Amino acid sequence: MKSWRTIAWGLPILAAAIVVAIGLARTRADAPRPVKQAGAAASDSNLARATFAGGCFWCMEPPFEKLEGVVSVTSGYTGGKETGPSYGDVSAGRTGHLEAVEVKYDPTQISYQYLLEVFWRQIDPTDGGGQFADRGKQYRTAVFAYDRKQHELAEASKRALEKTGIFKAPIVTEVRWAEPFYAAEAYHQDYYKKNPSHYKRYRAGSGRTGFLESIWGKRPLKAPKKPKAAGKKSMSDKSKPFDKPADAELRKDLTPLQYKVTQEEGTEPPFRNTYWDNKKDGIYVDVVTGEPLFSSTDKYDSGTGWPSFTKPLDKEHVTEHVDRKLMATRTEVRSKSGDSHLGHVFEDGPAPMGMRYCINSAALRFVAKEDLAKEGYGEYLALFE
Repeated sequence: MKSWRTIAWGLPILAAAIVVAIGLARTRADAPRPVKQAGAAASDSNLARATFAGGCFWCMEPPFEKLEGVVSVTSGYTGGKETGPSYGDVSAGRTGHLEAVEVKYDPTQISYQYLLEVFWRQIDPTDGGGQFADRGKQYRTAVFAYDRKQHELAEASKRALEKTGIFKAPIVTEVRWAEPFYAAEAYHQDYYKKNPSHYKRYRAGSGRTGFLESIWGKRPLKAPKKPKAAGKKSMSDKSKPFDKPADAELRKDLTPLQYKVTQEEGTEPPFRNTYWDNKKDGIYVDVVTGEPLFSSTDKYDSGTGWPSFTKPLDKEHVTEHVDRKLMATRTEVRSKSGDSHLGHVFEDGPAPMGMRYCINSAALRFVAKEDLAKEGYGEYLALFE
């Protein structure tokens, strides 16, 4: 039988263990949870996602939740590198994440364009240091695009807002590619419903309510129109595979130079190729598969004698690989579906991107602006409006 002294010494240790266990349980209960990707569950298969950072996520939930066609709005964190960030770390600016909301919606009931219009009316897009009373990079504004179409629509919407002249200062809200989204702790979800009095005081006291009223009070947003039913998909729709032909077919259809460049990683001579000085409006597609690669809107004269671009038209159609064939290590650029050798990318391009995609003309086929619709690339006409 253990002595009373042993039991006495053991009681404090047992009590401490119980306290720690309770604390860990609470921490796990409040920890952020990675949100399931759209399509992961059968109920989500017909839904689309949109993610917006607009400062305090408490204030970004209500405007979207009241919209017909919006299924759910989740407060959370995105844009940083840390997995499973906590509110304490994010709000202190230690993770690189931004406070944001993920909107799941039915695209047959409400359009992404309308969600963008709602987003602009909740923020000060000219403030690059935070939003209203919340300061720091974690409270910056951003649109996180999940695909090329969302990215283009967001950029176009941003340009349209700039042209209105409503805001006198430059629009600094970023359009970024979507990154993993982590749901915030449970007590942050629907905060405006759980704590309405405190929410209203905070929203007004932060300056958001008064600012938005002064900008948009006399500019009411029109009710959304139901999106049109989707028509025939174009060649460049992501659901269409860009199949690579058999080698025998490639040898028959490609010129010797096109075959050497795309299939054998060759290089054409500078200043003596088809597109190095092409100044027409249009896009450049893979000569092998037709997948869209680059746009004339991103083309510039690098002085090298090869077509040069500041960025790909769609990053999902371009892959990068380490190339050690020469004395120096370079980054090779290839098309994703066709696996065609295109050229190389260098970090000596013009600001602000600082990149130079140096591409062989022989790996490309140019589709002029006026031929985009005819050839099934009509969705890219928006680039030239």
